[in-house]
Amino acid sequence: MPKSKRPVKSVNNSVTKPGVLRPRSANQPAGGTIVSPAGTETAPAKLKYIAWSSVELEELKPLLHRQLIVGQNIMVARVLLQKGALVPEHSHHNEQVTYILEGALKFWIDGREIVVKAGEVLTIPPHMPHQAEALEDTVDLDIFNPPREDWLNKTDQYLRGGK
Repeated sequence: MPKSKRPVKSVNNSVTKPGVLRPRSANQPAGGTIVSPAGTETAPAKLKYIAWSSVELEELKPLLHRQLIVGQNIMVARVLLQKGALVPEHSHHNEQVTYILEGALKFWIDGREIVVKAGEVLTIPPHMPHQAEALEDTVDLDIFNPPREDWLNKTDQYLRGGK
């Protein structure tokens, strides 16, 4: 095994499994060190404690707003859709979990129509085309891995009404 791919030893000299957070020593920053699946260390993860009321509410269209919280490898979006709001067909390389907190969304996905109501969850694999319509005023939490770069750099024209 090449030296750069060896498992990382933790503070107590035990081997840390890839993808896990190592305990920190007194001289390490809070958050420990993330060990990548390849067994190499990456930048320390940062702890965040955030109230949705403090997160910017971005208007994409008159019936569609969102808020974003981004971690090191994951993104949570709180999406607010008024009845009749449409999310055009699109796909992305990100895995998506959609959890409806209030209201209902109708999805057209994988050749089917699926209505996801409050308290229900839809998991969408990478690269699967999908579209949605708000059947009533809806609060939706979308979780993406990795974070959606097009949402972060605001190049998501399909969602903003552009092409």
